[in-house]
Amino acid sequence: MTQPPQRPWPGQADQSYGRGGFSGPPMPPPGMVQPPPQPGPWIPQPHQFPPPPRRRSVGAIVAICLGMVVVVVLGVVAIVALNGKTGTTNTGLQGPPDPSIQQQIPPSGSSTPSSVPSGPTSSFDPSSSSAPGPQKILKLADHPILLDPAAGLKNRVCSFPPWQSNQAAAEAFFTAASKCLDAAWGPFLEYYQLPFEPPTLHFPTGASFDTACGTIQVGIATAAYYCENNLYVPFRGLQTDQYGNNPGVYLALFAHEYGHHVQEVAGLMDAAWQKIYEVGPNSAAGLEMSRRKELQAQCFSGMFLGAHVDQGGSLTRAMFDKAWNDQETRGDNTSGSHDHGTNAHYAQWWRAGAKSNRITDCNTFAAPSSEVS
Repeated sequence: MTQPPQRPWPGQADQSYGRGGFSGPPMPPPGMVQPPPQPGPWIPQPHQFPPPPRRRSVGAIVAICLGMVVVVVLGVVAIVALNGKTGTTNTGLQGPPDPSIQQQIPPSGSSTPSSVPSGPTSSFDPSSSSAPGPQKILKLADHPILLDPAAGLKNRVCSFPPWQSNQAAAEAFFTAASKCLDAAWGPFLEYYQLPFEPPTLHFPTGASFDTACGTIQVGIATAAYYCENNLYVPFRGLQTDQYGNNPGVYLALFAHEYGHHVQEVAGLMDAAWQKIYEVGPNSAAGLEMSRRKELQAQCFSGMFLGAHVDQGGSLTRAMFDKAWNDQETRGDNTSGSHDHGTNAHYAQWWRAGAKSNRITDCNTFAAPSSEVS
């Protein structure tokens, strides 16, 4: 769950690709030296005796020497200027290697993708060292991270302590899980020249807690909360009395809120809130934009669990299956709101990310309204 910060909305940021965007191939160096012409066929000439040499004056000799010095100096200047123009060209950053993601198998009875997703395939070339650093890109459906059909998270081993339903154990569990999420999403976002920093974790213990987005009441709709690079997990909101020992369920919930951090770093969050402000948060269009934002975080959560299950770490197939089935219990039908999506769509988008691990399948901003109701 997210809310806008309580402050005036800033102007739209630079939407370039990080360090100056794309740069073209290097131009050929100017003034390339041509090879000397080949001599023509040799033709014999009649023998002639050379005329006797003429005596030259001392002044002429001095003038010739000075002329030669001038020619040499001009040649050196021309060579220095030529080297300054040609220089060296940046060969560009190489993208991350293909993650060799294994095909993820959803619970029995569900279809599986016919192809294996991989990491981003395009490469970026920063133009110069004086260009600005990574910047958010305030776009939605046409955001660069949503356009590469082969882009997904790498298969990784994620380790976290066993779940125990108490405050201290929950903090240890989510702290370890956050390291896995950092390792998964950080390199992905940095590859697209986006300004990744891990979110700061908070574990409130009261009935409410204060954030830059306002005071948040702990309840069924706020089991976890994200606001501007801060991720809050109040143990009281997890409803452990209802869900019991189900770490896969809690991990999926946590990965959803982390998905909002991915949106924040990318610029998707700011772009979505700008649209919401334009039409009004409680308008039909504003609520739909909010649902698109939330359902994308659901899909990002599914991507994370799908990329880490059965990799030899702590995330087992049983945990994954519990999370898979739990998604139908969450959404607007349960909370009574209209800004997160129906329970059916909540499950649909989470499972789309979990099955394919392709970020293009999480482009809720390009989906028809009927898919984000």
